[in-house]
Amino acid sequence: MPPSSPRFLTLADVAEVLNVTVRQVYALVRSGELRGIQIGGRGQWRIENDQLEDYIARQYARADHDTRQLDVTSGDGDITSDR
Repeated sequence: MPPSSPRFLTLADVAEVLNVTVRQVYALVRSGELRGIQIGGRGQWRIENDQLEDYIARQYARADHDTRQLDVTSGDGDITSDR
């Protein structure tokens, strides 16, 4: 039985999942933040589903860390405060 979703995604597929532009995804791949591979003679990029999920998990962890840092710095945890 074939998998429910393809193993590899195009930059456009990833852009749709993340709700960003293809250029932004390309920049993530080129910077190394999001792992991808180049295939074919024209060097088209493909991102494995697992790599996209890992990237998303890292971004959540980073956001959690940043929020905890903000809580420690502000003292009250109210990130909506105008102080």
